[in-house]
Amino acid sequence: MKNKDNIRFSRRNFIKTSALASGGLLIGFNFLTACKESAQPPVDISKLNFNDFNAFIKIADNGYVTIFSPNPEIGQGVKTSMPMIIAEELDVPWEHVSVQQGVLDTENYQRQVAGGSQSIRFGWDALRQTGATAKQMLVNAAAAKWGVDTTSCTASNGVIKNNSGETLGYGDVVNEAALMEVPENVTLKSPKDYKIIGKDAINVDMDAIITGKPLFGLDYTAEGMKYVSVARPPAFGQKINSYDATEAKTVKGVNDVIQFGDKIAVLASSTWAAMKGKKALKIDWANDGDLESSSDHNNELNKILDSNKLDVRREDGNVEKAFAEADKIIERTYESPFLPHNCMEPMNFYANVTDSKVHLVGPIQTPAGTARRIANLIDRNEEDIHLEMTRMGGGFGRRLYGDFALEAAEISNITKRPVKVIFSREDDMAAGIYRPAIKYRIKASIKDGEITGYHLKEAAINSNMYGLIPNFFPAGAIANYKVETGNYQSNITTGAWRAPYTNFLAFAEQSFFDQLAEELKMDPIQLRLDLLSNVEDGKDPSIEYSAKRMTDTIKLVADKSHWGKNNNDTYQGFAAYYSHNTHVAEVVDISIKNGIPMVEKVTVAVDCGIVVNPTGAKNQIEGGVIDGIGHAMYGDFSFENGKPQDVNFNTYRLIKMKETPIVETYFVENELSPTGLGEPGLPPAGGALANAIKAATGQVLTKQPFIKELNKRKTDLSV
Repeated sequence: MKNKDNIRFSRRNFIKTSALASGGLLIGFNFLTACKESAQPPVDISKLNFNDFNAFIKIADNGYVTIFSPNPEIGQGVKTSMPMIIAEELDVPWEHVSVQQGVLDTENYQRQVAGGSQSIRFGWDALRQTGATAKQMLVNAAAAKWGVDTTSCTASNGVIKNNSGETLGYGDVVNEAALMEVPENVTLKSPKDYKIIGKDAINVDMDAIITGKPLFGLDYTAEGMKYVSVARPPAFGQKINSYDATEAKTVKGVNDVIQFGDKIAVLASSTWAAMKGKKALKIDWANDGDLESSSDHNNELNKILDSNKLDVRREDGNVEKAFAEADKIIERTYESPFLPHNCMEPMNFYANVTDSKVHLVGPIQTPAGTARRIANLIDRNEEDIHLEMTRMGGGFGRRLYGDFALEAAEISNITKRPVKVIFSREDDMAAGIYRPAIKYRIKASIKDGEITGYHLKEAAINSNMYGLIPNFFPAGAIANYKVETGNYQSNITTGAWRAPYTNFLAFAEQSFFDQLAEELKMDPIQLRLDLLSNVEDGKDPSIEYSAKRMTDTIKLVADKSHWGKNNNDTYQGFAAYYSHNTHVAEVVDISIKNGIPMVEKVTVAVDCGIVVNPTGAKNQIEGGVIDGIGHAMYGDFSFENGKPQDVNFNTYRLIKMKETPIVETYFVENELSPTGLGEPGLPPAGGALANAIKAATGQVLTKQPFIKELNKRKTDLSV
């Protein structure tokens, strides 16, 4: 049967809750057999006798509960926050719950994906409905056992009470509850009654992380497993002509050397032996395409911006007329380089392909899609694939693609051995899927002290970032508005990088708005607020952001940052951006030391709806801000004749501990459904930093990384 929210339930052992066609999460509900008031979390749960109830839940005989979390844990905290939602509506003490990572299960789970900051957003209604329905069925079973009306019973902390003061633990009635009619309409808690949601919860993996217990892909081992290091073309546009593995096979510990496609795999008894064997290979690489350089890309992107043959993504009003009638036109071009992902844990994956099944283990953001690709690659049925997800030591979009998992499966299929492919740091940076280099040219017209026209052109390598989001601010806020995009197709692999489509665009647009504010002699924050006042929420259904929610977020950050009230030694910069369904505003405070700006503090205001786990939420915002500042300031990556020029951290610059600022995060309080936090904190950071630097030095930054332009200015001033 289905209720109005399209939540589907099945009787007896579990409830399946599924979101609408956009995705959702399936999770079992009857996961308490003996959760009584006196129950205490055991010291060592490994010594308990657990009973499997379904794909989601195991229950110990003392009522201690293990919930399997289906979604990949990439550091975004869903392995903690999603079970919190279920436990809240079920009304079971959080301290009685243990959480484990689920395996890929397309029959019982939906949207097992870590990407787009969407896990909580898609799972919110389904998870609450699951917990509340389970609770109601348990109450109904207790009422039937007592022979009283259901309305005379209440449940709290895993215990059901009636008006006579009698109590039953959930475990006392769970078997009866599983046989009862599933209620179609249940009452969800009011946020004012939350006991778990909105309260700080420690990451469920914290103990394993800080004590070094096996948890990540690199930790995984299996009997008979061979470690694999893969030699890949050193330049994009090359392939293998021939190779000699004689010396590689003499390395102690090397067991085998095979070629697959334009790659060579060295199998060994240890990671060290595999990598040493790879270095001993003698390979003749031949050109098989253009060997592109960053200078070539720069020229091609400029040609696109100068072209009149771009794709129009959105066009409101008459931009050409606005420019023709303008008192003044402001134009800037903004540039960003390629960027690697630089996950702390390099790519790795385990595969054991046998006649009976394909066993896969490792850190992957897209387990279902990766399993399908592997099935097609080695000509197996998807039913043969068993994929286990490990915690990921960073992902940022890199682990969406699963190329490393396909390599492991293909090598195992050829050699008939269990293998584990491990990237070195050089492998990771040289054979990556990079954030594409992009340029934006933004032009605005001013007439009678008002912004009358706005025209943005985007030129990108391979794929257009702006093409998917033409309905973000300032769309709807400026009557004459136009966005055009074009791209240059390259053989350098590109893809999603944390906060795709917005990680660089936010800097370009928010920096540009400060230029407009200066021209109009306006406070930068007031300019944004005035533009937002032109937007009526809901009037244009294509507009994705909320003007009211963004306005409230901006006002909160202005208040908490003491905007415009800091001392003479501190300079402030502001930026606000909507992405991944979340509104964020940031103010950066900087000081100048030895001619270089130092970020002292970043104040952040966020509207992400209800905050499930404040500790986890703040961690996500702080990480995104530091990531955004670090890459805007220092991130640089280039190619010469198809070869990446930086393949390790000795030459690739990252933000240092001493350069990280204090980050203060404030959340707009409301009772709206929660949205994502893994990515939205990053996009405004670069813009706020650039605007703070402009306030301090007068220098307008248009290229990332900023450090190059700042160093050039210091050199020019010294001359």
